[in-house]
Amino acid sequence: MAFAGRQQDASMTIFTVGYGGRDKDDLLALLRAHGITTVVDVRLRPDRASMGIWVKAKSSDKGIESWLREADIGYCSLVELGNVFLDFSDWKERYQRLLDSAGALLIERLKAIPGPMCLLCAEKRAAECHRTQVAEYAATHMGAVVQHLE
Repeated sequence: MAFAGRQQDASMTIFTVGYGGRDKDDLLALLRAHGITTVVDVRLRPDRASMGIWVKAKSSDKGIESWLREADIGYCSLVELGNVFLDFSDWKERYQRLLDSAGALLIERLKAIPGPMCLLCAEKRAAECHRTQVAEYAATHMGAVVQHLE
């Protein structure tokens, strides 16, 4: 999915949300209440969600892309922002080191996505998910603030 470039804006907010324990209607209500126009999927393997409605299917007319499009919300999967260290007990430290060394490259495509955007991952609680680190890094480098939808 190609997006036009966006000016950095100090009033811009990067939202985050986890779908764990939610149903589709609950998530859509949260997204709509905050005016989200694009969901940015930061899962490493969006094609392997345990529940079918959250899967990034091979075809955009199925899975998460389909029902987000029906709700007039854009979808973009950025697997490069996925947590490659999830199986490590010290994943937060490892992921932070990755951001510290390659973060500018990793968030490059994020800068071109139209907002308001919301980073999506499976973990419901932001404090237990790498999306918090992605959002904070991106906010620092894009002149934005972070708001977690829980």
